[in-house]
Amino acid sequence: MAGVSNAGVSSALYDPTVTDPTATAGNGRTRKRTERSRPRLGRTAILVISALYFIGPLVGSFWFTVDSDPVTGFTWSAYSQIFSVSGLWPSLQLSLLLAVATIALVFLLLIPTVIAVRLGSPRLRSVVEFTCMLPLVVPSIALTAGINILLRWGSDNLQPTPFWDTLVAIQNSSFPVVLLLAYVVMALPLAFRTLDAGMRALDVRTLLEAAQNNGASRTRAIFFVVLPNLRGAMLNAGMLTLALVLGEFTVSSILGYTPFAVWIVNGNAAGDGTVTTAVSLVSMVLTWALLLVLSLTGGRRSAAAKPA
Repeated sequence: MAGVSNAGVSSALYDPTVTDPTATAGNGRTRKRTERSRPRLGRTAILVISALYFIGPLVGSFWFTVDSDPVTGFTWSAYSQIFSVSGLWPSLQLSLLLAVATIALVFLLLIPTVIAVRLGSPRLRSVVEFTCMLPLVVPSIALTAGINILLRWGSDNLQPTPFWDTLVAIQNSSFPVVLLLAYVVMALPLAFRTLDAGMRALDVRTLLEAAQNNGASRTRAIFFVVLPNLRGAMLNAGMLTLALVLGEFTVSSILGYTPFAVWIVNGNAAGDGTVTTAVSLVSMVLTWALLLVLSLTGGRRSAAAKPA
């Protein structure tokens, strides 16, 4: 019996079908490490592909601007001509003026609307949102066609009326108000979404009640309590509007104006491709730098505003 028992124990010890707990634990840890590494590899691959997708054209554009001389090959002449190229500064000045005016008008329209809807009529939010989202449905080419029809009708019917001078003034090439109004309509979806998200992140009623309990009027509380807390959303909406105005081409080109984007396309068509490409790269780098500075400044202000 003892022999049989020892044989049974020995066969159990050396039976290959019996699983070793230590080996099982090791395999489990290895499997978990493998499962954890797979998402990391996937994220890394997505980041690499995205970086190549965005950085590749920029590198190609930069190489096009510095490798355009058939004699010397590498040259910085395209960048040295930026400050002397004709038409750049008037077009850039026009775009910046239109951008500032568009941002101001969009804020004037949307900020009181968002605050009023949030405080007084929350049920109207869907109506306001639907109205502001309509420009996404209407293509810019259709918007431009409608503007042209209205301007043509005004030219045919308003000449003997007092409104003729107004019609001429809004089409002044130094500051086309008709283009400004088109930009405001196109910027409504982006600006409303950004401002509405910032407003919904605030407990506006509590802020107003706290300010009013400290003796502030409702108007003063909105200006000195609500709006400072909406600074981040306003900054994001302003930058999105600025990017929209600087990069818009269709409406301004069809209406016959020459802001920054139209000047770049016309320069490429005229054979100044290296200079206009260099201008595009420089403006893009400056815009990214400005966004980085603004984001860092906003982050520091938010960190400083948090209680210790």
